[in-house]
Amino acid sequence: MSEESGSGTVIVGAGLAAAHVASTLTGGGYTGPITLIGDEGERPYERPPLSKEALQGTADYADAYVHDEAWYREAGIALHLDDAAVAIDRAARTVRLTSGATVGYGRLVLATGAHARALPVPGADADGVFMLRRMADSKRLRDVLTTGARVVIVGGGWIGLEVAAAAVLAGASVTVLEAGEAPLGRILGSVLGDHFAGLHRAHGVDLRTRASVVEIVTTEGRATGVRLDSGEELPADVVLVGIGAVPNTELASAAGLDVDGGVLTDEHLVTSDPAVLAIGDVANAHNSLRGERLRVEHWDNAIRHGTLAGRVILGENAAYDWQPYFFTDQYNLGMEYVGLGSGSDVLVVRGDLTAAEAAGEFIAFWLREGVVTAAMNVNIWDVNDDLRALIGRRIEPGRLADDGIGLADLA
Repeated sequence: MSEESGSGTVIVGAGLAAAHVASTLTGGGYTGPITLIGDEGERPYERPPLSKEALQGTADYADAYVHDEAWYREAGIALHLDDAAVAIDRAARTVRLTSGATVGYGRLVLATGAHARALPVPGADADGVFMLRRMADSKRLRDVLTTGARVVIVGGGWIGLEVAAAAVLAGASVTVLEAGEAPLGRILGSVLGDHFAGLHRAHGVDLRTRASVVEIVTTEGRATGVRLDSGEELPADVVLVGIGAVPNTELASAAGLDVDGGVLTDEHLVTSDPAVLAIGDVANAHNSLRGERLRVEHWDNAIRHGTLAGRVILGENAAYDWQPYFFTDQYNLGMEYVGLGSGSDVLVVRGDLTAAEAAGEFIAFWLREGVVTAAMNVNIWDVNDDLRALIGRRIEPGRLADDGIGLADLA
């Protein structure tokens, strides 16, 4: 089987970024054929609900889809779902699929995303060990987060903590194992890492730091516990591994594209082949605002990358020129973060870090050599645009901490 669409756009990957390429093209008057190829049997959906509302049971998984099925038909977009791309022939400008079909392209967009990092210990592939990346993962996990279930989460990052919150709300007994000094310490530092730890402990989570897992204990092929390097064994009915993600660069690498910690692109998301773009989690793209390459695994970046790629294909002179952004919701804490700081940067806090159940209402700033690198608003809303305007500016710490000075005035 072959499809002749050599003048059109082919998008490999059927996630949020891919959907926004398609919608930007159709909305911008693009007249060529558009083909979207995915290795899941699902049309594009948003991932945040997988560890938040849908996992908690407060939203339906159907709400996560970017467009309904009719939208693709009416837009004339050809969908190849559950039929992964296995090879790219750049000379012939074709993509070969698992089914044997080949699809020709004029422009190719790689939106292949990332996969969950595996835990390199015995027993990590046993039944009862979960990783959370896809809708099917979230549905299976939700089924086992039940009252009284003993849940052990390996990794105290965003996914681990969001799943911990969902598990607590489901009535499970939850232990979180973080290898570092504090959860989220690498990006937030010890003070705010400890704040998030306190939030979870206030909700009954046994959150342990400097914890190293050496084995998933199994019985008849099923996980029954987690063994630490101290020799302690924690009983478990459910084990979630949340230790990061790895970009899916294999297809790009095999096609001879430049790859280094992701598929390398310029500020227009164009790879080392002018006919090929890379977007979303897989792209290690040059950010013209920051003057550095970034590979960002967040919802906002997927939307913006997809929109930018569509604009570039439409012929616009558009560039990757925004600050990273992400958000989380855990218990009674809602947060937005903009910029890219480090746990080793100087922390300045405006507001209350000591409210009931450790949530609080505050704004945090990170500074490096007096320059604001990132900012985070916790349970304070409609300020993120003001915070975004402060990134990269040199501002006195005392002014940042003084809530008598308006955020807009700081800029």
